[in-house]
Amino acid sequence: MSKDFRINEEIRVREVRVVDDEGNQIGILPTREALRLAEEKQLDLVEIAPQARPPVCRIMDFGKYKYEQSKRDKEARKKQHIINIKEVKLRPNIEDHDFHVKARNAERFLKDGDKVKATIMFRGREIVHTQLGHQLLVRLAEQVKDIANVERQPKLEGKNMIMILAPRQDALKQEAKQE
Repeated sequence: MSKDFRINEEIRVREVRVVDDEGNQIGILPTREALRLAEEKQLDLVEIAPQARPPVCRIMDFGKYKYEQSKRDKEARKKQHIINIKEVKLRPNIEDHDFHVKARNAERFLKDGDKVKATIMFRGREIVHTQLGHQLLVRLAEQVKDIANVERQPKLEGKNMIMILAPRQDALKQEAKQE
């Protein structure tokens, strides 16, 4: 439903189809008559389908409806997981120990449910040896293959070679079961 409802006196059409607070259809009534019915029950007349002919209005407690809607929205936001992209930067002539540290960091990011952008930075004449960077990224992908899929293959962009790894959903589910 739209966030912008017309309520009570804001409804400017001559007649409306009215649904009461229990969900029963009352029928097509003049707007003044529908407003009088809503006031008798100490409720609001809310236009819920303005595109219909005639527009559909419902008799309800609008304040209570807005409160419940905000609670539902808040609960939905709680359950969604935002995927971030974490970056691991490498150099083509990286030492083994440094590579393992970077690989462990990438693994940790993937286990947290984040994507990993692995970047090889070439300086100066290193750009001539792009095959070293490619081999390094393939080695990193091989290291984390049990928990990640290669979303984007290694590709040279300017002086950097970039590969994106995404966490595997089945690996995340197993991780959640273990905890």
